[in-house]
Amino acid sequence: MDPAGTARSARVAALFDRVADTYDNVGVPWFTPVAEGLVRELAPRPGERALDVGCGRGAVLLPLAEAVGPTGSVTGVDLAPAMVAATRAEAAQRGLAQVDVRLMDATAPDLPAGGYDLVASSLVLFFLPDPAAALRAWRELLVPGGRLGVATFGDRDPRWEELDAIFRPYLPPQLLDARTSGTAGPFASDAGVEELLTAAGYQGVRTVGLDIEAVFTGPEHWYAFSMSHGQRVMWEAVGEDERARVRAATTDFVGRLRGADGTIRLTQRVRYTLGERPAADAPA
Repeated sequence: MDPAGTARSARVAALFDRVADTYDNVGVPWFTPVAEGLVRELAPRPGERALDVGCGRGAVLLPLAEAVGPTGSVTGVDLAPAMVAATRAEAAQRGLAQVDVRLMDATAPDLPAGGYDLVASSLVLFFLPDPAAALRAWRELLVPGGRLGVATFGDRDPRWEELDAIFRPYLPPQLLDARTSGTAGPFASDAGVEELLTAAGYQGVRTVGLDIEAVFTGPEHWYAFSMSHGQRVMWEAVGEDERARVRAATTDFVGRLRGADGTIRLTQRVRYTLGERPAADAPA
């Protein structure tokens, strides 16, 4: 990986270390339903060997482990040490002996070629410095005929964009790139992500969509949510002398989104892109 890519990966790892304690744990089902949809589309079977790339707090890894059962195995890799430690502890607490969680770079995991029946990666691919290279590396980890599934973001409620615009004057260019990478370039369309998989050597590539709704009780609930995942980096980009003003502006905006039932509801389309390693493709 080039120095710029290494630096970017280090920033991502540090960010997710900072949010590990609250990630997907503030009363807003978000990463869990996204992950459940991905596992459902991959349809893991008892006895299979599965890999979760960028496993985070285990939203994909844990249901994969339940699906493959004690006769199967699930390996999870993540670049953030705090995420790895927390997920490893959670798997042990649940008695999932078939789970192995490792600290490892998602771009090119140091794992056995042809060692997995399926590879899953939820909301990770667009963070990577070279998504195409990562997809090629993951293909080599699959058995011939093995299955890949990646979750990325599709269209979202335009009010998300208006909310993000409050932060935009404070974000440095490299942060803007990271923030928009989930909906820019090849990630801007189903066809763009499908082409990434096809170019990386997968066949039978297809897309399935799912709409996720985030429900907040009020502006403070939204704020806790925004600090519990990748958006936290946007708050950290705002200078201390401006943070109170930005907090007031976001509180006012979010408060005006209340529905008749008093809650604030914002939707997000999730894209599941699926493919297979060709059956005639022998491991390198």
